[in-house]
Amino acid sequence: MRTYNPLSVEELGRNTALALMGHPSVRLPPDEAFDGAGVYTLHYGGNFPPYSGMDDKEPIYVGKVNLPGGREGKAAKKQQSALWKRLREHSDSIRSAENLDLADFRCRWLKLDHVWIGLAEQTLIVEYRPVWNAVVTGFGIHKPGRGRRDQKRSRWDTLHPGRLLAAGLKDGKESADELVRLVAAHRSRTS
Repeated sequence: MRTYNPLSVEELGRNTALALMGHPSVRLPPDEAFDGAGVYTLHYGGNFPPYSGMDDKEPIYVGKVNLPGGREGKAAKKQQSALWKRLREHSDSIRSAENLDLADFRCRWLKLDHVWIGLAEQTLIVEYRPVWNAVVTGFGIHKPGRGRRDQKRSRWDTLHPGRLLAAGLKDGKESADELVRLVAAHRSRTS
């Protein structure tokens, strides 16, 4: 039997992902500030060997931003530039990495009502399996807080050293060479 439900959760997620990826990518970070929350993708077009040959339609990272207060059930009183600020934070992380060049990165974003943000992020991650979400994890972390001092350096900070937030952390389980091999294996499975 042929059945199609255009309002199924899966179809709504796919449509949101298509809407985001239908926009042209722009330089990271975007030049002009904008308000709102939503989902975004980062794209790499440089010569770092593990990522070479990435297409503009292949995100290296997918993320989301909710407006402040959402976790506590407090509605934001006004639209804030949370999404734009997060893209700027990511630019700072990339800029601090010793082996990446911010000029090699582009981004896409889509402002969404809060109810669609998580669904869109999950759909994009499942569809594209971005390297920084699936293998080289830890890109989106913030500085370890009190009680997390024994935290180990993330895979992202191991492969891309330079962020101050990772400077005092212990080494992670894998070496940079091991991570390069994991990236190669992942990219061969997803291409």
